[in-house]
Amino acid sequence: MAKKVVATLKKEGSAMYTKVVKAVKSDKTGAYSFEEKVINKDLAKDFFKK
Repeated sequence: MAKKVVATLKKEGSAMYTKVVKAVKSDKTGAYSFEEKVINKDLAKDFFKK
């Protein structure tokens, strides 16, 4: 799956996007899960602040 996303990000005109992955801890179980998104590079810092 990662290869497909990386290939998509390397296309012309999509150079302003990046894939971000954040670990999120569940309040109920205490287990960690991962949140993945493809977002604009300018919004990456805001994604991690949430």
